[in-house]
Amino acid sequence: MKKTGRWGILRTQLAALLLAAAGSSAGAAGSEIVIGQVAPLTGVLATTGKQMVVGGQVYFDWINAQGGVHGAKIRTIVVDDGYKVDETLRLTQELTARPEVVALFGFAGTANIGKLLAEKTLEQAGIALVAPYTGGEPLRSPYNPWIFHLRAGYADEAEHMVKQLTTQGIERVAVLYQNDAFGKAGLAGVEAALARRQRVPAVAAGYERNTTDVEEAVRSVRAAEAQAVIMIAVNKPAAAFVKQYRAAGGGGQLFNISVVDPAELVKLAGEGAARGLAISQVVPYPYVPMLPVVREFQERLQKFAPGEQVNYTNFEEYLGAKVLVEALRRAGPKPTRAGLIRALESMESYDLGGMTVGFGPKQRVGSRFVEVTVIGSGGKLRR
Repeated sequence: MKKTGRWGILRTQLAALLLAAAGSSAGAAGSEIVIGQVAPLTGVLATTGKQMVVGGQVYFDWINAQGGVHGAKIRTIVVDDGYKVDETLRLTQELTARPEVVALFGFAGTANIGKLLAEKTLEQAGIALVAPYTGGEPLRSPYNPWIFHLRAGYADEAEHMVKQLTTQGIERVAVLYQNDAFGKAGLAGVEAALARRQRVPAVAAGYERNTTDVEEAVRSVRAAEAQAVIMIAVNKPAAAFVKQYRAAGGGGQLFNISVVDPAELVKLAGEGAARGLAISQVVPYPYVPMLPVVREFQERLQKFAPGEQVNYTNFEEYLGAKVLVEALRRAGPKPTRAGLIRALESMESYDLGGMTVGFGPKQRVGSRFVEVTVIGSGGKLRR
């Protein structure tokens, strides 16, 4: 019998989700709660997008197996934006036009979600977006009431990395950044962290969104003789930079913010090039069950997504789903969009099982947790 690989299993799971989205939305009153999710299931962020869907769905499936929320089962409508801003906008407008969709969950991309704010899509629909996979400051400041962030921001991550480099005596810090709202938000965070120490980047080298064209950036960073490089990049271009920079003789210490998948970086860049790469993280270490929430996640991932491997991305969205379900419980039977927002605001200090998040009427950033991990021998991520 032919073995089914992890991506084969995942494709089957995603196909089932998309089939559900195409089905009828009708149902008996109280029989289901509908959540909309736009995710990058194709394109340069496809690996991340697929794991985002898996992580959230594991928790929703577990809740449904326990009888749902106030007797109502959760149904997710998952659609693919390919990490394209205009597609994110179009698909979100289609989701919010459906009155049965009570909340949005787990989108990706600072520029993508920023477009929703610019077009007032969330405001016009009066709907919450919970646990987006981005730390962009423009989505947090100025304050907007529609997005509930589980994770720390890119500025928090940048401060943590720059502080660590300063402690090591490293002065020449370069930045590789994606030339869009995401990359510029991260770049601004690094510049601000350096400025607090009376420094500026040795060089800021950009690459274009949805490409792996990093050759010029490699040349710029090498020419600047950087001692360290902080990358504001997603999987494929980050891996391309790491591979080319090391091949060109670049010896600087490499960092990347939390939106990359370490396993994918090792696969694309090669273990030798990726070894030593430091990655900031915004949720607890998910590989060892030291916390109750990590233990339960590992057990439920094995049960509801057999063949899938634990990683930071699916764990983060599992946590986000847990926050969303708790808000649905607090909102009561037949939750409304407005009622769910009030319920989220009531979660001033909610323990997820070893990680606490907090929201309020004027508080939309649930956590400031940041730590740094490193890709070690064998391509394994260690603390």
